[in-house]
Formats: sequence, C-alpha cells, structure tokens
Amino acid sequence: MTNEWHALLNRSITRCEDLVSHMGIDVSAVSPVVARYPMMINPYFLRLMLEEGPALQKQVVPDPAELEDHTGLEDPLAEERDSPAPLLTRRYPDRVLFLVSSRCAVHCRFCTRKRLVGHMKPVTRDDLEPGLQYISRNKDIRDILLSGGDPLLHEDDFLDWLLSRLEHIGHVEIIRIGSRVPTALPQRITESLCRMLARHHPLYLNLHVNHPAEITDEAVRALDRLAAAGLVLGSQTVLLRQVNDSAETMIKLMRKLLKNRVRPYYILQGDLTKGTDHFRTRVQTGLDIIGAMRGHISGLAVPALVIDLPGGGGKVPISPNYVIGRTTKEIIVKNFQGREYSYPEPEI
Repeated sequence: MTNEWHALLNRSITRCEDLVSHMGIDVSAVSPVVARYPMMINPYFLRLMLEEGPALQKQVVPDPAELEDHTGLEDPLAEERDSPAPLLTRRYPDRVLFLVSSRCAVHCRFCTRKRLVGHMKPVTRDDLEPGLQYISRNKDIRDILLSGGDPLLHEDDFLDWLLSRLEHIGHVEIIRIGSRVPTALPQRITESLCRMLARHHPLYLNLHVNHPAEITDEAVRALDRLAAAGLVLGSQTVLLRQVNDSAETMIKLMRKLLKNRVRPYYILQGDLTKGTDHFRTRVQTGLDIIGAMRGHISGLAVPALVIDLPGGGGKVPISPNYVIGRTTKEIIVKNFQGREYSYPEPEI
C-alpha cells in the first residue's frame, strides 16, 4: 500500500522547467546548477515555500551563485578522510556518524554533503554491514548518530532492523537520528513509525529546522507524535544569510520549538561547503543573535552557537564574551542589559 508520504516524494519537482509554472525563474540560468547539484522539492514543501516566500524558497530553489563559489571545499569537514568504514565517520573517541540513507525530503541548497546529494545510490542493508561490524569491534563507541540523507525516509521495517542491530551491540548506549522530515515532509511521521521507534529507547531525534514558518500545523502534529512516543527531541538550525540571520526570527523559531517539546540544541555557523558561500554570515552575526536571546527568552530556548571546523577539527562552541575584566580577587562581568557586576573569587 502506498502511503501519503510515498506519493508526495514521488511527485517531487526535480526539473527546472517544472518550477516555471510556480515561480518566475530563468531556466537557462539555473539548469547548469541543477546539472551539478540536483534539485528536489516535494509538493508539501513547495506549497509551503510559495505561501511563505523567500526565507523558505532560498533554502531549496537553485541559485546561479552556487557555481560562483571559489571559497568552499567539496568535503569541508573531512568526513571521507576520517572514514574507517564505508558510510562511517569517526572524529571523536566515543561516537560515530553513520550515513545510513541517501534520500532527502528536499534538497537543501546549503547542505554540507552537497557533493553527494542526488548522486548516491540507495543505501541497502549490505551497504551498512561494514559499518555495523566496525562499531561492534570498537567497544569504546557508545554513541551513534544516524544521518545521511535522511534516515526517516527508510521504510519502517528497514529502520526497525537497523535500530535492532545497533541495540544488540552491548557497548552502544545512545542512538541519535538527524532528520529534516518532521518539518519538510511531516506526513512521514505516521503512527506506525512512532510505534516502532518507541520500541528502541533511549532514542534521540535532532530536528533540522531553520525558520519559524516551517513549524506548520502538520509539523506540530508530527512533533507531538514523536514526543508522545518518548523520543527526546532537539533541534539544529543552520545560520543562513537572508533566511534567519536576525534575532527576531531566531527568537520566534526557538519559542515555537520549545512550545512543541523540542529543546533547541545548536545554531550552526554555515560550513565551508563549495557552492554555499552566498548563504554564510559573519561569525559576529551569530554572536549578536545569541546575545539578543540572553535574558529575553528562557535559557531552555537558547541553543549553543557552534562552528564545525573545516578540515575535520570538530565542533567548537562560541559565545558572546560576558567577562570584561578580572583580578586575583574578582571578575567583572556584564549581564544581558550591558550592566557591569563584580563577582568575588574565593581565597583558595
């Protein structure tokens, strides 16, 4: 039986010519972009972006600027260099990134794996076997992040098999899923999917969401189902020029996430991915946004601002500098209002 989400994916727009009837684009200008970096926009997200305008359109509609980037790197995070087994990246001692899917609900024009999106063959169980064997052999690995592509675009039985395999590796304690599906294709979050996921706790889901307009009534229902199934929900947001690079937009997004039981986790400075330079902001933009959040929304709603360092250096948090002076007896700090306070140091 074909589910609604299957039908939506099957009707996704992949050709520039298909966008002409929906919005005025220059096919001759964007066709070379799509030839190099494939496009896919499912009908749900197409309707949403046409209703909401540039902040969503810019995320998924090809732009000639993608071919004018002379700064970015094909594999900015050195995931392929740090791969001890196919589809597996190991950067930290206790955890691995496992690219278990090649499919996405939409093709984000700023994707870190832009070099792969739309070019990979479907990931099969056999493809994942070497990675599963590597995890099984290395007993210091306790945390698995499933990514891709989007893991939730596998069928329920495939996901059930994969999660079961990982659970039966005794030293694996935590399984995380990175997904844009709950807001880009919320129809995929079915009751049967959630029943299956509920059998595999502890299970964490980090939602990729970039703009408050993405949290529609359909997305709210999807998030409610996931939370009711016992998944621990967090969010990751990429800081994108002319999409969400204002404190007003970010505060609205974080409030909507927290209201729907999603704990804001990261705001990610844009990676140095080739073809995405027109999306990147200056680091100070992110610092200003975090500074504007402090004291004005709950600390629960303030994510960490991080840079994933090029060359495989890993994630580094950065934050506004609230310490403005120190002596052996005290530190001088400013609060969210800019007022100075003295905090005495203990005599040790």
